[in-house]
Amino acid sequence: MRYRHSVAQSAEFLRLAVKRMSQQDAALHPLSYAIWYEYVSGINRDLQEAIDSRLKRDGKLDDVATRTLHDKYVADLDAKTALRIGNSVDHLVGQVSDSASHAGAQASRFGDSLERWGDSLQKPAGTRREAIPGVEDILRGTREMQKAIYDLQERLDESSREAQQLRQEVARAREEAMVDALTGLLNRKGFDHALAACLNQEPPLGPGPCLLMIDLDRFKRINDTHGHVFGDRVLAGIGEVLKANVKGKDTAARYGGEEFAVILPRTPRGGAVGLAEALRALVASSRIKQVGRNQALVGNITVSIGIADYVAGEAAADFVARADQALYTAKAQGRNRVILAARPPVEAAVQ
Repeated sequence: MRYRHSVAQSAEFLRLAVKRMSQQDAALHPLSYAIWYEYVSGINRDLQEAIDSRLKRDGKLDDVATRTLHDKYVADLDAKTALRIGNSVDHLVGQVSDSASHAGAQASRFGDSLERWGDSLQKPAGTRREAIPGVEDILRGTREMQKAIYDLQERLDESSREAQQLRQEVARAREEAMVDALTGLLNRKGFDHALAACLNQEPPLGPGPCLLMIDLDRFKRINDTHGHVFGDRVLAGIGEVLKANVKGKDTAARYGGEEFAVILPRTPRGGAVGLAEALRALVASSRIKQVGRNQALVGNITVSIGIADYVAGEAAADFVARADQALYTAKAQGRNRVILAARPPVEAAVQ
């Protein structure tokens, strides 16, 4: 983990970083916070030297300099850390913005009071008129303070929008990193996250979860006979079948190569077998248009499916292995079929 500071330490670094950020010409966005957090915490000596050199030369950091420093010295942050920083800075900017808004309102009320006081002083004649120049100076200073707070508010609003946009971009990039480009399903990384989330939930009151492991039969022969472009069309077609028939809280993924997986968090064994048989039949009845001049439809495309239902305390790897073993059994028994894995003894599952 990149940052190992305690809550008290990180709070102090936060205070110091915000102070430094507010002195620059760059917006108060997550990239700025990241470089100044590392600067004030002393964990990035190269970054410190680079910032000191820039400040000595230019006086302040603008947005271009901030992004350049971030990309060169801090950009190895993973997506999860960047998202966390984005959330923290957005929250921080919101708090500062609220404080600035409150201060602006107070300054406005104070200015109004001074205006009324100045008016009352100007009405009577006599020696009291001597106090007016001083009041005008105070009013002028108050107006300047109101303008400064207004400018700060605008800057904070812009920074808040940038922080929100960056957080959305990081979240979108993280989602895209877990999606298979060919099929539009989750990829292996996305599958691992989804399965972990499923198994880490509180024990369900009902049945499940169940896992389907699906493999395209004789895929090498399909590629050798019709070409890899057609093979990709077949994989994409299976992806479409899964997207059309795996709904709700269920999750479909391309596990790797020609192998797919379906996580069924609340489905009993019988329901999992029924869905698997429906998917198998849909694929077997499908026809894929061949790329080329004749545009012929190619059939005889089948899948084999292995199913496992989860046993309490079972490790995720063992759960997947049982479904995979059932898949291999389906292959060995002639392909184009569904096999349900035997349940292990409870004692073996919890070891």
